[in-house]
Parts: sequence; structure tokens; C-alpha cells
Amino acid sequence: MNDAIFEIVTIGNELLIGKTLNTNTQWLAKRITELGGFVKRCTSVRDNIKEIGATVNEAIKRGAKWIIICGGLGSTFDDLTLQGVASAVSRPLVLNRRAVALMKRRYSALKEKGIVRIEKMTPHRLKMAMLPKGSKPLMNPAGMAPGVHLKFNQVNIICLPGVPSEMQAIFDENVVPLIRLVIGRRYFYDRSLNVTSIVESELAPLLNRVMHDNPQVYIKSHPKGVEGSSRIELHLTTSAEMLQVAKNRIEKAANEISQYIIKSGGKVEST
Repeated sequence: MNDAIFEIVTIGNELLIGKTLNTNTQWLAKRITELGGFVKRCTSVRDNIKEIGATVNEAIKRGAKWIIICGGLGSTFDDLTLQGVASAVSRPLVLNRRAVALMKRRYSALKEKGIVRIEKMTPHRLKMAMLPKGSKPLMNPAGMAPGVHLKFNQVNIICLPGVPSEMQAIFDENVVPLIRLVIGRRYFYDRSLNVTSIVESELAPLLNRVMHDNPQVYIKSHPKGVEGSSRIELHLTTSAEMLQVAKNRIEKAANEISQYIIKSGGKVEST
């Protein structure tokens, strides 16, 4: 599972002042988990080269094998992600001819549709094709700025645009095949139980017992009420190389926790 350790980094002052809801982290975390990856940490960083570089270096030191960076790939002054990544891995930014070709094709198609007035590669547009040396551009089917894939030692650094539609399109079309190539096909499986007539403090030792006996299943409790009139959602998750194995693990753990809860006077409903 070492090859399946991910960190997600989202870039942008707008995230840290509360102007923009960070839906990209939630989408990426869910998608990566469904693919069998393990998301170890999610970080949001301002538009600052030093902060971006430091965050990438810290993720590498923590053992991340995949660093998925979202935002800051555009043409404006505050799009600094690639400069930050380049500083982290001590590589220069160079004009990537493949990235230029991809962008020219996009601008030409958009000019034909009347969406842009000129298709010329201006200096601000060429900025989006300045990639860390050794990077590969990833075609953006929904926008302009290409995604970027950089292999640094044993770490895959993926840079994606911050616009959700562009990020999702590049991820599904270009990044998912890379992930499956490295970590293989794994299956994520989950199930929820609604528990009533027992408070979380009384439920805690039962969960500990079940998780001890089912180490490959993670059980997270989500209280929906207050002590004395509680409703608790239990979310059981696991991943395995075979779907049936994952299902069997969850069913076994769900049955055990249900029996313990009923014996303790609680009630359980499957969702």
C-alpha cells in the first residue's frame, strides 16, 4: 500500500479567506479513495512560491507517493503553482513544446467557435506552458491550462487547474490511468448503520472491540444528536484487490457491531 499514499494540496488565497468553498478537496479525496488510494493529508496554501514549495517538500518527507496539487496554473500574476513545485524539486521552468501544441489546438478550436478573438500564443498564454523540466503536460479537455505530471524520484506530482470542471476532466481522463498503472485495481466498499437508543460514550468501547477484531475495516461514528437523545451514523469502510473480499469484511464487521449494540440495548438500522 506504500504506492497508494496520497496528499492533496489546494492552492489559492480565496480558499483561506473563505471566499471560495473548497469542493475540489472533497471531490479528489472521494475519487482517490474509490480508486483504492489512501489520502494521508489535505492542505490548503496561499498563492506564495515559498509556501507551495515547502508544502511539496513536507509531503515528500512524510512519504507521500502521490501529491495532487490543485489550482494556480493560469496566466495571471498570482498563478504560482509551477514555480513553487519547480523550487521544491530544484528544477528550472522550461517552455514545454508539447504543452504549447496542446494549447494552440485548444485556442484554434475556440476561435472557430467564436469564444476567443485571437489564437496567438501571447506571453501570458505561454506562461501556462512553462513547466518544471522533465514534466509531461496533461491535455485539458475542458479549458486552457494543461495539467502537469512530474516524476520526482519515486513520487508522482500531479498539478491540476483549480476550476472544478477542468480539474475533474483532466483527473478522470489522464490521472486515473496513471494511478491504476501504479497501484493496480483496488475496490473501495462502504456501508452505513444508523444507531439509536445508545449514546456515543457507551458505543465507543463496542467500536474499539470490533475494530480490533477487524483491523482492515475502519469505523467512523458521526453523532447526529446530543447525549440523552442521540442518533449516530456509523460509517464502515475498507478496500481490497477483490470486491467480494471488501464486501465480506464490511458485512462481518457490520454484523458484529449490530449484535453488540442490540445486546447493549441499542437499535440498529442499515442504510
